[in-house]
Amino acid sequence: MISRTWHGVVPKAHRDGFEKHLAQTGVKEAKALAGNRGVYVQVVDQDAFSHFFLCTIWASWEDVILYAGDNPGIAITYPEDERYGLISDPIVIHQEVRACDNPFS
Repeated sequence: MISRTWHGVVPKAHRDGFEKHLAQTGVKEAKALAGNRGVYVQVVDQDAFSHFFLCTIWASWEDVILYAGDNPGIAITYPEDERYGLISDPIVIHQEVRACDNPFS
Protein backbone atom coordinates (compact mmCIF):
# COMPACT_ATOMS: atom_id res chain seq x y z
CA MET A 1 0.00 0.00 0.00
CA ILE A 2 1.03 3.59 -0.54
CA SER A 3 0.44 6.51 1.82
CA ARG A 4 0.25 10.02 0.38
CA THR A 5 0.70 12.88 2.84
CA TRP A 6 0.05 16.56 2.17
CA HIS A 7 0.64 19.57 4.42
CA GLY A 8 -0.93 23.00 4.28
CA VAL A 9 -1.28 25.99 6.59
CA VAL A 10 -4.11 28.47 7.12
CA PRO A 11 -4.48 31.38 9.53
CA LYS A 12 -6.01 30.05 12.74
CA ALA A 13 -9.09 32.24 12.17
CA HIS A 14 -9.88 30.07 9.10
CA ARG A 15 -9.29 26.70 10.79
CA ASP A 16 -12.93 25.61 11.13
CA GLY A 17 -13.92 26.79 7.67
CA PHE A 18 -10.95 25.14 5.99
CA GLU A 19 -11.53 21.92 7.91
CA LYS A 20 -15.07 21.75 6.48
CA HIS A 21 -13.81 22.67 3.01
CA LEU A 22 -11.14 19.95 3.13
CA ALA A 23 -13.79 17.40 4.15
CA GLN A 24 -15.88 18.35 1.10
CA THR A 25 -12.95 18.32 -1.37
CA GLY A 26 -9.86 16.15 -0.85
CA VAL A 27 -11.30 13.89 1.84
CA LYS A 28 -14.58 13.26 0.01
CA GLU A 29 -12.86 12.68 -3.35
CA ALA A 30 -10.35 10.23 -1.87
CA LYS A 31 -13.00 8.23 -0.02
CA ALA A 32 -15.06 7.90 -3.22
CA LEU A 33 -12.37 5.91 -5.06
CA ALA A 34 -12.32 2.12 -4.83
CA GLY A 35 -8.55 1.91 -4.25
CA ASN A 36 -8.67 4.11 -1.15
CA ARG A 37 -7.84 2.31 2.09
CA GLY A 38 -8.05 5.25 4.50
CA VAL A 39 -8.23 9.03 4.84
CA TYR A 40 -6.88 10.76 7.92
CA VAL A 41 -6.61 14.42 8.88
CA GLN A 42 -4.50 15.91 11.66
CA VAL A 43 -4.70 19.60 12.59
CA VAL A 44 -1.98 21.22 14.69
CA ASP A 45 -2.30 24.80 15.91
CA GLN A 46 0.94 26.72 16.17
CA ASP A 47 0.91 30.39 17.07
CA ALA A 48 -1.42 32.19 14.62
CA PHE A 49 -1.65 29.27 12.17
CA SER A 50 -3.32 25.89 11.83
CA HIS A 51 -1.33 23.18 10.08
CA PHE A 52 -3.33 20.55 8.20
CA PHE A 53 -1.92 17.13 7.41
CA LEU A 54 -3.95 14.92 5.07
CA CYS A 55 -2.84 11.31 4.73
CA THR A 56 -4.56 9.07 2.21
CA ILE A 57 -3.75 5.39 1.89
CA TRP A 58 -4.00 3.57 -1.44
CA ALA A 59 -3.94 -0.05 -2.52
CA SER A 60 -1.48 0.64 -5.38
CA TRP A 61 0.37 3.31 -7.36
CA GLU A 62 -2.33 3.04 -10.01
CA ASP A 63 -4.87 4.09 -7.38
CA VAL A 64 -2.69 7.04 -6.33
CA ILE A 65 -2.61 8.18 -9.97
CA LEU A 66 -6.40 7.82 -10.28
CA TYR A 67 -6.70 10.24 -7.36
CA ALA A 68 -3.80 12.60 -8.00
CA GLY A 69 -3.35 12.50 -11.77
CA ASP A 70 -0.30 11.92 -13.92
CA ASN A 71 2.01 13.92 -11.63
CA PRO A 72 1.14 12.43 -8.23
CA GLY A 73 4.05 14.11 -6.43
CA ILE A 74 2.39 17.49 -6.82
CA ALA A 75 -0.25 18.60 -4.30
CA ILE A 76 -3.89 18.82 -5.32
CA THR A 77 -5.36 22.23 -4.61
CA TYR A 78 -8.74 23.79 -5.32
CA PRO A 79 -9.64 27.34 -6.45
CA GLU A 80 -11.68 27.87 -3.26
CA ASP A 81 -8.56 27.27 -1.12
CA GLU A 82 -7.59 30.93 -1.57
CA ARG A 83 -10.62 32.02 0.44
CA TYR A 84 -9.01 30.42 3.53
CA GLY A 85 -5.54 31.89 2.99
CA LEU A 86 -4.09 28.41 2.37
CA ILE A 87 -0.35 28.05 2.01
CA SER A 88 0.03 24.61 0.46
CA ASP A 89 3.22 22.60 0.31
CA PRO A 90 3.58 21.99 -3.42
CA ILE A 91 5.04 18.51 -2.96
CA VAL A 92 3.43 15.52 -1.23
CA ILE A 93 5.21 12.63 0.46
CA HIS A 94 4.64 9.04 -0.67
CA GLN A 95 5.65 6.03 1.40
CA GLU A 96 5.07 2.32 1.19
CA VAL A 97 3.12 1.15 4.24
CA ARG A 98 2.02 -2.23 5.54
CA ALA A 99 -1.16 -1.15 7.30
CA CYS A 100 -3.94 1.37 6.78
CA ASP A 101 -4.01 2.51 10.39
CA ASN A 102 -4.28 6.17 11.29
CA PRO A 103 -0.68 7.48 11.21
CA PHE A 104 -1.64 10.39 13.47
CA SER A 105 -2.96 8.38 16.42
